[in-house]
Amino acid sequence: MSDRYKVRDERQLYFLSFATVNWVDVFTRRLYCDIVIDSLRYCTGHKGLELYAYCIMTNHVHLIVGSETGRLTGIIRDLKRHTSKELLRAIADNQQESRRAWLLWMFARAGQHKAGNEQYQFWQAGSHPVELGTNFLRRQKLEYVHRNPVEAGFVALPEEFLYSSARNYAGQPGLLPVLLIQ
Repeated sequence: MSDRYKVRDERQLYFLSFATVNWVDVFTRRLYCDIVIDSLRYCTGHKGLELYAYCIMTNHVHLIVGSETGRLTGIIRDLKRHTSKELLRAIADNQQESRRAWLLWMFARAGQHKAGNEQYQFWQAGSHPVELGTNFLRRQKLEYVHRNPVEAGFVALPEEFLYSSARNYAGQPGLLPVLLIQ
C-alpha cells in the first residue's frame, strides 16, 4: 500500500472519503444515511472524534475530521466496522427494500474476494486521508465536501442538502453539530 494515503499525524485535520464496494448506491434511503449520522454522533460524543464537515452521497461519505485523543486511525476503523455491520443488518431486515437480495449479493460477492472477511464487505478498503495542514487546504476541501451534492445535481445550493454540514456553515440547524473551519 502506498504511503500517500496514511494518517501520519494523528492530531492533524484530515479529509477522508470512503465508498461502498463497487460504488453501490446504498445511501438513497434515509434509514441508511441515519445509521451513518448516528455513528458519527456516537464517535464525536464517546470516542474523541472532532467533526468539522461531512457529506453523505449515494455511494460514498466525505469527512473533515480530527481527534482530540490522537487516535484518528482507530476511530475511523471502528466507525467503518460498526456502520458496515449496522448497514448490512438494516438492509437484511428491511422488508420494503426492493434491492435487498441484490445488495446483499453484491456485498457477499465483494466479501468473497477479500481475505479476512467473514461474509460481507460493505466499504472499500481505506479512507484515502489527506492531511489538511494549511488553512488554504482546509477551505478548499470544505468547499469540495459541501459542493458535492450541487455538482451531482441533487440540490441548487449546498445548504439544501440534508445529509451535509453545509447547513451548519450556513447558520441553519444541521443533523450533527460540527466544529467550524474559519
